[in-house]
Order: sequence, then structure tokens, then C-alpha cells
Amino acid sequence: MSLISDNLKFLRKKTNLTQEQMAQQVGIKRSLLGAYEEGRADPRISNLLKFAEIFDLAVDQIIGTDLTIGNGAVTDAENPKSVKDNLRVLSITVDKNNKENIELVPQKAAAGYLNGYADPEFIEELPKFHLPVLPENATYRAFEISGDSMLPLRSGTIIVGQFLENVGGIKNGKTYVFVTRDEGVVYKRVFKYSDNTDLLCFASDNRQYSTYDVSAKDIIEIWEARAFISMEFPDPADEEEISLKRLADIVLDLQQEVIKLKDK
Repeated sequence: MSLISDNLKFLRKKTNLTQEQMAQQVGIKRSLLGAYEEGRADPRISNLLKFAEIFDLAVDQIIGTDLTIGNGAVTDAENPKSVKDNLRVLSITVDKNNKENIELVPQKAAAGYLNGYADPEFIEELPKFHLPVLPENATYRAFEISGDSMLPLRSGTIIVGQFLENVGGIKNGKTYVFVTRDEGVVYKRVFKYSDNTDLLCFASDNRQYSTYDVSAKDIIEIWEARAFISMEFPDPADEEEISLKRLADIVLDLQQEVIKLKDK
């Protein structure tokens, strides 16, 4: 038996699930779950992430903490799913010199990224490149955006983002690539209401799109926009649209949302 197998068996019994019920929730065969619980096989990262989501824990806790001690109690301060703690285990690739690559998530792979972002095999299949102008003491990933919600950056533009460990590092008015449970990969300008709420306001630079709120609990990954790559030069007319006046409009919308939030 191993720590992982003990934890999985303990958590399943604690939630009063049979092996068949647990296997159905994870999307695996009951025999494979039995192998996990008996220590005859180790779960791949994609299945560990499913276990973590079902039990509302982090992968690190399942693989590195004896949850059977003290009835497996986990306090809010210990829970890495807390708003200001690490979001998820990050899979990366390196080149032959052990230097981190920048993996590119093209539009056609964006939907699959929501399920494969933590799967080393999925990440390994993504295109890779390097940008020498970026600082080397950080992790980067590139995402091809779609649609016109962030004009003057057009559909097909590649946003290079720096990995951000938690929502506490988000700066008001800056742009980020988010991987969210409901929408998948999105690129938005973000505003925080306050430090006392986990709601974030997502705004588009194209004012034809309305702002909307997203809970920090629904965010899987955050990538702070550091550079963009495009085959099209921005149109001056589009540049004018993203003026100080438009940014002021975004702030005004945010203020109105705050008023609504206080009235609730």
C-alpha cells in the first residue's frame, strides 16, 4: 500500500461511495480504481486532478499528506484551493538544455486545454518556442485568442502570458489569460472589487461586449499578459477606440457593479 492508495480509499469511504460509484465519477473502470486503492497502480495526473476536484482538495494533499490522520481534517488555512494559495500543479516542458519552453495553445487546442492543462502528455504535444527578450526566472505559455472582444488585438493574435500562482497577484486594469471551469481559455482585462470578495470583473476592450463577474474558485490558471505576436498590424482607428475614455467607461461600469453588490 502507498500513501496515495490509502488516501483514495479513505476519502471514498468517508464520502460513502462504492468503488463503482467513485469510478463512474472519475470516468475510469472499477477495476482500475481497485488497483489504485490496493497500490498496484498509480493514477495519472489527469485522474489525480479529478479526484482532487471531487474531494475538494489539492493534488499535493492527496499524494503528499496522510489524510487518514485526524480524520483527514483540512483547515481553510491548509487548503491550497484558498483564493490566495496556489491554484494547481503546473505541467511544463524543457529543451535539451533544461530551459523551460513556451508552449503554444492554438485556437484548435483551446477546448482540449481545459482537460489537458495538467497532463504532461498533452502539454508535451503542444508547439514550443522561446522568446529571448523575456526574463528567464518565470514560466510562460502562449495562447492564440479568438473573436474581436479585445480589439485592437484581432482574432489569431498570440498572447504570451507569465504564470501567476494566485489571484492575489492580479493588478486592476491589467490583462490576463484565464483558464476557467465554465468558459475555458479567455483573455480579458480584469478588475477586483475588493480584497474581501472572491469576485473578479472581466471586461472586454471592445465595448460591444458587456462586463461579467467570475468567482476566483472557478479559475484554474492565470497567465499575466507580457507580450503579443500578430501577423496583422493594429488599425489606428482601433487604437483610438481603446482610449482613456473607454478605460474610464470600464471603470464606471465597475463602480456600478460595486453599487449593485453592496445593495444585495
